[in-house]
Amino acid sequence: MIIRKGTSTDMKTVLELIQELALFEKEPEAVEITVANLVQDAFGDNPLFEVFVAEIDNKIIGMALYYYKYSTWKGKSIHLEDLIVTASERGKGIGQKLLDKMVTLAQEEKVKRLEWNVLDWNKSAIEFYEQSGAEILKEWQLVRFDETRIINFAKKK
Repeated sequence: MIIRKGTSTDMKTVLELIQELALFEKEPEAVEITVANLVQDAFGDNPLFEVFVAEIDNKIIGMALYYYKYSTWKGKSIHLEDLIVTASERGKGIGQKLLDKMVTLAQEEKVKRLEWNVLDWNKSAIEFYEQSGAEILKEWQLVRFDETRIINFAKKK
């Protein structure tokens, strides 16, 4: 197995992994992006994210998609948007290798934080992250405006 930087030709499989994750997270209809979106957003003039892929025998079986962000308290940080291993390959240490790659990147980039979200019902992921030494911040809550809420908010002005 190898872990390598994703390329534009990997985006079809990356999208398939994202769709698999959405199905696992009980939101299969939530994925709106396309392969073209992924290619543009990762490899266009203003890249928005980067991705590592895990590959066995030239077949992508996992990925870690991330982007840089800034903490006003700490400075440069990395947000790990998704770490996914296809269901048939879970339990083989691939997720650990992807997480190891992200930690190595965080060290190389000298970031102050590497952070991500996990659903409170995903007990196996929580256990995996806790065993790796990650801190689960139970007192923080995710806050967001989806597209509809953005439009509604703007109409109020």
